[in-house]
Amino acid sequence: MLWFPVDRHISTSLVQQVYTQIRTMILSEQLKEHEKLPSTRELADSIGVSRNTVTDAYDQLILEGYLIVKPRSGTYVAEGVVLKAAEIERKEDDLTNWLQTEQGDEQFIDFRASHPAMDHFPRKVWGRLAKEVCYDSSDELFGYRTPLGDETLRSVLTTYLARTRGVSCHPEQIVITAGATQALALITQLLMNEGEYVAVEDPVTDEMRQIFTNAGAIVKPIKADDHGIMPEKLSRDGKPSFVFVIPSHQFPLGAVLPIQRRIQLVEYVRSMNSYIVEDDYDSEFTYEGTAVFSMQGLDAKRVIYVGTFSKILSPALRIGYVILPYHLVERFKELKWFSDRHTATLEQQIMARFIEEGHLDQHVRRMKRIYEKRRKTLVAALRESFPALTIVGHAAGMHVVVEWKDLVVDDTFVKHCKQHQVIIYPVEYYALQKGYHTHQMVLGYGSLTESDIQLGVRRLREAVGSYTEDLI
Repeated sequence: MLWFPVDRHISTSLVQQVYTQIRTMILSEQLKEHEKLPSTRELADSIGVSRNTVTDAYDQLILEGYLIVKPRSGTYVAEGVVLKAAEIERKEDDLTNWLQTEQGDEQFIDFRASHPAMDHFPRKVWGRLAKEVCYDSSDELFGYRTPLGDETLRSVLTTYLARTRGVSCHPEQIVITAGATQALALITQLLMNEGEYVAVEDPVTDEMRQIFTNAGAIVKPIKADDHGIMPEKLSRDGKPSFVFVIPSHQFPLGAVLPIQRRIQLVEYVRSMNSYIVEDDYDSEFTYEGTAVFSMQGLDAKRVIYVGTFSKILSPALRIGYVILPYHLVERFKELKWFSDRHTATLEQQIMARFIEEGHLDQHVRRMKRIYEKRRKTLVAALRESFPALTIVGHAAGMHVVVEWKDLVVDDTFVKHCKQHQVIIYPVEYYALQKGYHTHQMVLGYGSLTESDIQLGVRRLREAVGSYTEDLI
């Protein structure tokens, strides 16, 4: 049975929505040539509209040649209506192209950032809790649930985030998502209006740029320095849909946004009737002082908070969350429903128990010790091999940024490192505005053992040595 959603809360007519959905399915070959469509009555019952609505949509599609009517047989997709995808030569961006090299090859030491230590995932505890959830849960838990997410997890998160991140919210403001990627994509759809843009701190991960642009946004880079995004660079000519920041540990530069700039950002979005989208992806892992509280606690009406368990526990869990101002919750809930109905409930229940029983706090403390040790190993090895090297950014997270005095970290250099079986990442790969970070590179250590880190730095030293000799 053919089915697709219609939205009665938007200005587009139901006839136009039905027409557009079927046309899109034909052009994308979800509906094949010569495939029979349901009758107008059947489709109307399936999607919850009147028969006249479907009839008008079918008539328009027949008029334009997408559908044909066979007497005493029915309505079919016409022949020759699919435009085959052209062979287009695409120039992939530097980082995406580089990530398709020998990643995963055990012969290489890959200093990729933001990859947690999977060998320390608490499998026994997680497995025990998974078994308990399956055995203890009522039948209702196995059915369809609210798009907001599991009530227990949202309640637990409210308490946990208030204690650890200074977040101020009610469980009804939290929506559980399939990781931060889905959260950011839905936020962009929610806030993006025609002609507006998204202001994004620069440099930033390529993944973020792709999320925003794929959702239809125009991305405008805002320069970040050693203290994070520079609010004075924000434009007052045309408001942004939102300003995207990673204030607790900016990626890739590693900066912690000071309170003065946080206040400037809040005042800016208030004056522009806009929002801040705060990504808080690895703030738990701080090795100097204490973790800085979230921006959401400064203004819960103007800051949308995005969190995830991908970096703390595992990307495979696909559990993230968004904390929204009350007036945005209902519309976001609708977008979430149309996206995937709701995030997997059993995993949410397991996560709730994992937090309630104190296992998350215990895991974070353990991983903090492990990552801090790995960071110290990397920094010590770098300083021993390259005394003139500068370590940039706050001591936190799972990566460091290093800055060379004379070495230009470009494509030629990274390819040379690859020949020495070490993979490094220039900061320029993450920059929208090129030319400001040509001497900097990102070195991630989260997924590397201490011996791997030391071996990787030795290979880097050999690569730099032979490279600089070649330049003489």
